Amino acid sequence: MTVAEPGADATKQAIRERVWRTMVSGRAARFPGADGRIPNFVGAERAARLLATVEAWRASGTLKSNPDAPQLPVRVAALAEGKVVYVAVPRLRDARPFLRLDPARLAVTPRQAASIRGAGANGDSATVKQVRRIDLVVCGTVAVNRDGVRIGKDGGYSDLEFALLSEAGKVENRTTIATTVHPLQLLDEELPETPHDFRVDLIVMPDEIIETGADRSRRPRGIRWEDLDDDRIAAIPALGTRRRP
Repeated sequence: MTVAEPGADATKQAIRERVWRTMVSGRAARFPGADGRIPNFVGAERAARLLATVEAWRASGTLKSNPDAPQLPVRVAALAEGKVVYVAVPRLRDARPFLRLDPARLAVTPRQAASIRGAGANGDSATVKQVRRIDLVVCGTVAVNRDGVRIGKDGGYSDLEFALLSEAGKVENRTTIATTVHPLQLLDEELPETPHDFRVDLIVMPDEIIETGADRSRRPRGIRWEDLDDDRIAAIPALGTRRRP
């Protein structure tokens, strides 16, 4: 289902709040909590281990991950296996909006490097052009359905990161997109989408993997300038250096 009308934002927020409440009441949320964020969940380590069994993971040498707590075990595992990991600078606020964690260059352990603070201290800043071609994207999610439609935490930065990398040819149709979630985050219902949203190919839970069969040809191909106002563009240097079509 694709919902492009303004009401999609309100619908997404209602779903977020419902999932956050459910995770708290179901004791599935861990520190630092669920509300207002990509929720850290019980079983995140098991989900990361299960993700590491899929062919897309085994074949990947370069991974792009969100920096949130529930995907920390994913980043640690990737670095421990010698994979290069990219994470975005918070709010894409730098002209070099990505941090590259290269295990061959790290002077600290994968666990130390993979945290938000560790990535900032040990990662090498990279422009979009300097990012290597991505084999696997792991994104954080608040809610997702079996078709691969996902809802994030409402910052819109994951979509912008994906758009920047896609426009630069760093993410392609061959690139697998996965998310790790708790079963309470998997909803058996239609979820709203807007044109800048991307779907995931794999949903990995602590004890189950779902292949969504998402149509990769429908992925956003680049920046949707019509969805951005002047303030948003000015706040993100990587956008400000590009010319609107």
